[in-house]
Amino acid sequence: MGHLNQRRILLAISGGIAAYKGAELVRLLKKHGAIVKVILSRGATEFITPLTMQALSGEPTHTELLDETAEAGMGHIELARWADLMIIAPATADVIARLAQGRADDLLTTVALATPAPVAVAPAMNQQMWAHAATQDNIQQLVSRGIQLIGPDAGEQACGDVGPGRLLEPDSIIMALNTRYETRLLEGKRVVITAGPTREAIDPVRYLSNHSSGKMGYALASACAAAGANVELISGPVTLEAPDRVVLHSVTSAEEMCEAALALAEGADIFIGAAAVADYRPAVMANEKLKKHGDGLELRLIENPDIIARVAQSPGRPTLLAGFAAETHDLLEHAREKRIRKGLDMIIANDVMAPETTFGSDQNAVYLITDLGEAPLALASKRVIAEQIVAALAAQLVA
Repeated sequence: MGHLNQRRILLAISGGIAAYKGAELVRLLKKHGAIVKVILSRGATEFITPLTMQALSGEPTHTELLDETAEAGMGHIELARWADLMIIAPATADVIARLAQGRADDLLTTVALATPAPVAVAPAMNQQMWAHAATQDNIQQLVSRGIQLIGPDAGEQACGDVGPGRLLEPDSIIMALNTRYETRLLEGKRVVITAGPTREAIDPVRYLSNHSSGKMGYALASACAAAGANVELISGPVTLEAPDRVVLHSVTSAEEMCEAALALAEGADIFIGAAAVADYRPAVMANEKLKKHGDGLELRLIENPDIIARVAQSPGRPTLLAGFAAETHDLLEHAREKRIRKGLDMIIANDVMAPETTFGSDQNAVYLITDLGEAPLALASKRVIAEQIVAALAAQLVA
């Protein structure tokens, strides 16, 4: 079928004469096996009808920000979460300007702002509008945020002008989208991932834990599934929804996570320890809520199992083991030592003291460390970082 097979593509069409090409783009996306949903701006409905796009996509066409048929009327959030990729084609000068400003004044721009999925824009406008400094500044702003620019083409335009600004032909747009997914790198592989914090009970109402949100582990699970893997996600307590196409195993304590990891990791192709496992737990959990006595409280703590080290030493050791080193100082030194001590093939080191990469943030910047060398991954969304880590793991798996 190709690299777009089973990808969930959200096509947003803005109001320009090139909107008519959206019909062919939907047809080609479906031909490549993609699942397609369509957003039409109000201007786009003057050029192409919602019924046409619904017939071609096989899905309802979305035009309004407030959707009475959606859960809690929040259709824009449902669409934003659904997409593997959002492409705006055609993207008019007006839409590009509003995206650059971060505006959310209609369904199209609101979804673009709300989606965690990668976004691509395929510009279409008069050649003078394309050449204008304001448009070029807006384009650079979008590109700097990681938005993929597809086109424009050059040639004769509907207004009679000749020059750059034409929407790329749909087959060329398909080719550009395929470059995002050059191959399903982990097709058929079995991947086990741990994510989130653990909670170590002190008494029935209190526990020891940490600030991990689970976002990096969940992003990795989503990226592995998108790369074709069969993913088992062992998660501590988080407020995140399980990624699609991922089997979720919810646990609470480090001991529960260790038991699940040893059972699921046996014979796996890849094991990724992304959880922030509590190093210690109370030696004894009180059966009743501990009361204040005015003279303080002493807890005796004992070490929790080192989950990834145990997986590395298990008889059914996965082919490839990767772990995380969340450090507050001497990042690379501690990460290198940890990789060797725990017997890992790769360790992913990140500085949790930096405000943009601390626990709970939506971005990350890491170092990938293997016995072959070290490579930095620059600050980006955790989804992008996850895709880069998956590519590195896939390359190491076949090396």
